[in-house]
Amino acid sequence: MTNNQSQMPKDQLDDWLEIGKIVSAQGLSGEVRVYPDSDFPERFEVPGKRWLLRPGATEPEPIELISGRYLDGKNLYVLKLAGVSDRTEAESLRGSKLMVAASDRPQLAEGEYYIPDLIGLQVYLQASGELVGTVVDVFPAGHDLLEVELESAFAGDKKQKTVLIPFVEAIAPVVDLQNRRVEIAPPPGLLEIND
Repeated sequence: MTNNQSQMPKDQLDDWLEIGKIVSAQGLSGEVRVYPDSDFPERFEVPGKRWLLRPGATEPEPIELISGRYLDGKNLYVLKLAGVSDRTEAESLRGSKLMVAASDRPQLAEGEYYIPDLIGLQVYLQASGELVGTVVDVFPAGHDLLEVELESAFAGDKKQKTVLIPFVEAIAPVVDLQNRRVEIAPPPGLLEIND
């Protein structure tokens, strides 16, 4: 980890990754509950500098993580942040986002992707090259699911304008981040939409 994070970039929030959102206070001693938006537990458990983006703010401010622990069964972390010593201060942080510098991303193994990198990718049929739609969200499941907003040629006049596509190599064999595209080889029926 480099130590150049003390100078916060002033240009865009594009330089930041959201790692979690403060959803409530925990107890009376200033701890906060955080819903994680990161697959890296060390983001919430290893002490050190993080950044806090308060609701309505345009720039994150530095904050020190003192300690953190995972709440089994709740998919939440409980964090102790420097300078937050009672429930009132903790409640004032509700809705704030925890951030890290985009340059602070851990290296991923081949075939692993960051969710924000997948949003906005165009989805094409591998066999025909036909544009299916655009990735608008990713849902974690046994295997992640890409929510794809369908092009009008696929959606037609149906009410349902999105489809969920399992993000597995057999169905999405080509992910080209540089060209912002995913190629899919869907099994029969996957793209069929019910009224």
